[in-house]
Amino acid sequence: MKNITLSANEHVIEHARAIARERHTTLNQMFRDWLVTFDSGSERVSNYREFMKDTVKQVSVGKKKISREEMNER
Repeated sequence: MKNITLSANEHVIEHARAIARERHTTLNQMFRDWLVTFDSGSERVSNYREFMKDTVKQVSVGKKKISREEMNER
């Protein structure tokens, strides 16, 4: 495991540590958990973009081009 050094306002760090204590964990563990969600988030975004690209190829609204104004009419 690699170590990194972060800097933040002392008040923010103490508040984060208090939250960690309430959750019966450490600030270090909360940061590690956040990194995992951060990393998996980019994978989710990539999967979503690929899904949307594939979906757009399969969906059609007919031959007529619809303007933005027409799509938003109520």
